[in-house]
Amino acid sequence: MNTLDTLAFDNRYARLPETFYSRVRPRGFARPQLVAFNPEVAALLDLDPAEATRAEFAACFGGQRLPAGSDPIAMKYTGHQFGVYNPELGDGRGLLLGQVRNTRGEYWDLHLKGAGPTPYSRFGDGRAVLRSCIREYLGGEAMHGLGIPTTRALCIIGSDEPVQRETVETGAMLLRVADSHIRFGHFEWLFHSGEHAALRDFADQVIAWHFPQLAGRPGAHRDFFAEVTARTARLMAQWQLAGFAHGVMNSDNFSITGATFDYGPFGFLDAYAPGFICNHSDHQGRYAWHRQPSIGLWNLNALAHALSGLIARDDLVAILQDYEPELIRHYDAGLRAKLGLKREQPGDRELSIAYLELLMKEGADYTRSFRRLAGVGRAEEKPALRDDFVDREAFDAWCRLYQARLQAEAASDTERAAQMNAVNPKYVLRNYMAQVAIDRAQQGDFSEIETLRQLLAKPFDEQPAQERYAALPPDWGRHLEISCSS
Repeated sequence: MNTLDTLAFDNRYARLPETFYSRVRPRGFARPQLVAFNPEVAALLDLDPAEATRAEFAACFGGQRLPAGSDPIAMKYTGHQFGVYNPELGDGRGLLLGQVRNTRGEYWDLHLKGAGPTPYSRFGDGRAVLRSCIREYLGGEAMHGLGIPTTRALCIIGSDEPVQRETVETGAMLLRVADSHIRFGHFEWLFHSGEHAALRDFADQVIAWHFPQLAGRPGAHRDFFAEVTARTARLMAQWQLAGFAHGVMNSDNFSITGATFDYGPFGFLDAYAPGFICNHSDHQGRYAWHRQPSIGLWNLNALAHALSGLIARDDLVAILQDYEPELIRHYDAGLRAKLGLKREQPGDRELSIAYLELLMKEGADYTRSFRRLAGVGRAEEKPALRDDFVDREAFDAWCRLYQARLQAEAASDTERAAQMNAVNPKYVLRNYMAQVAIDRAQQGDFSEIETLRQLLAKPFDEQPAQERYAALPPDWGRHLEISCSS
């Protein structure tokens, strides 16, 4: 196991030409303190979890000192924000400390968010606040527990430093861990800057790092874009199936490896409302939940434009046309699994959509309604789920169709319920749960963060002692507004 002083840094991104970044030292907190620590992420880095008990740990990831072997840089990129190209982007409040290579040969980026101003801060203070760090820390763990590709975090380091946002808050830093921090916006920056030779070299390097099976092959650039497109399509399907809303789906927030990236405003559906907007700054609803699949395609079009000097237009068009079928294939398969249907039959999609329409009409809770569906027996006249619906006749009509469809399945009710409970979570990170953890942390009690981390690591398990977290959100927690400010 490694200590802070023996992490195996191999900073390959910092070996790129210096136009790709600026070297910046973190601006440390005067009195850093450990708020949260994730032993599962430490294991990815081969880091001894006992290191978190050392005073040096908070100093190291609170910006006072650097881990041995790190080489902090602020990355340069651009991208489209709410559909408008912004040439003035880059790491404005975070530093890529470097890449750690573990004993399994995996590379993990360590990115210190909230480390102070950089050349790309655009008059900002470069800080993050405790509130947003807690939400990102828990958001990454919630998505990981659901089996959705995501960045995660090793730790949160708090401080008593005041940071002005809508109100005065306390500053914090989060150490984000990801397989890559390369975004669609990296390619957009090089293309729109006219750096076409550098773009080709960069694409070759990204392929060598993250898609080595394609390196050196004829058509590698085309196949790279096809793989990014397929991964993005699958990710969008997973978001929709989980009822997850991202909130700021700018192209600079899309990872080329297909991971959920940059947790700003986000949320999971409570009541099933396809037009749900989780970011109160998104006044036009560009990133509403039901628009996420189309925005995924929009961002891929922006990436295709950036790669147009490397890939033939006809190939780009053909690959983009594969996006929707790939997304629908994964989404339909996911819906069948959520309904407990293993063998595909005509009419399955219509049956699934009819259930979603029933949930929308009722304003029923998305997560609970699918979880409780596992308790419907194929011959049961009045299943308990029926009581969740005001319009019971409408539920009964749908349920008769569903039960008739279940007759074609070989599994028993007990077997099917187990299969459904393995894909329909009992627990998701509802906004009110994160808010409770934030409120307590701001009073110096960090225990709820750890409670939620452990809960969300096993969202499909019953966890009887934590039953309260599976309840409907309280009235005060149903319509919390989440902003971009962090």
